[in-house]
Amino acid sequence: LAHAASFALLVYDSAWLKCYEPAAFTCALLNSQPMGFYAPAQLVRDARAHGVEVRPVDTCASGWDSTLERRADGEPALRLGLRVVKSLSQSGADRLVAARAERPFASVQDLATRAALDRGDLEALASAGALASLSGNRHLAFWQVAATERPVPLGFATARGADLGEGRPLITAPSEAECIAADYASLGLTLGRHPLALLRERLAAAGLSPASEVTRAANGASVRTAGIVLMRQRPSTASGVTFVTLEDESGQVNVIVWERVGSAQRRALIESRLLEVHGELQQQDGVTHLIARRLIDRSALLGELLTRSRDFH
Repeated sequence: LAHAASFALLVYDSAWLKCYEPAAFTCALLNSQPMGFYAPAQLVRDARAHGVEVRPVDTCASGWDSTLERRADGEPALRLGLRVVKSLSQSGADRLVAARAERPFASVQDLATRAALDRGDLEALASAGALASLSGNRHLAFWQVAATERPVPLGFATARGADLGEGRPLITAPSEAECIAADYASLGLTLGRHPLALLRERLAAAGLSPASEVTRAANGASVRTAGIVLMRQRPSTASGVTFVTLEDESGQVNVIVWERVGSAQRRALIESRLLEVHGELQQQDGVTHLIARRLIDRSALLGELLTRSRDFH
């Protein structure tokens, strides 16, 4: 009984925070990663869906942890921390934050020199779009990183002519698809459009409905949809049933795959990143599921726009 009461209190507190302080709630979860059931991309998408402004990782503003910033209207905004940047060392991030506290960075070269960042850390920041305030787009950021000098040892004078802000080459900005791909590769999430928004016309032409339409379909309706696989579950008590959660730009669809269907189409079930599902919609007690009949791996459509699912087998 005591255990149940303790758990109930935690659930109540968590629900209250998510409802009334969604920015702080999401911030705390991001700073506690890796943990739990939901990936950072899902946490960020849910926060934005509930009105939280999420600001990008920025070498001119971010600390190691995600933080809250005050908006002009007094409401909190969530600033993503440097910890979400893949391949960025914490020691490099700590030096960056310490150097910025002394005075703002004037350029990528200034950042590299004062924070003594190596090429790996600089390229990680460029990949994540975290140098945008200093360089503009990602392509320019990589050009400026490539042009930086080696970090100057402490006690030595900084070389002259280090500011690369002048004489920038005419480099084409990355496309939206390239930015989304880079976001997922370097951050595991994007603040841009959902990847499937870029494929919606093609999916619609193939007769595949978005999640928002699937959840409004009538009970018993035949449905065809496709989504990025967020997670797969096969509880030991479910008699071989696999539960799959799909996501697109409009929402999520919960799919039930009976053992017979899953065994016959195991490769598509296990390996797909983008999964097409044909099945029958089931609505009961306010809960909607899609009972799968056919599974098709459409991962090739994503190209570079892939995000890893969180699987629990």
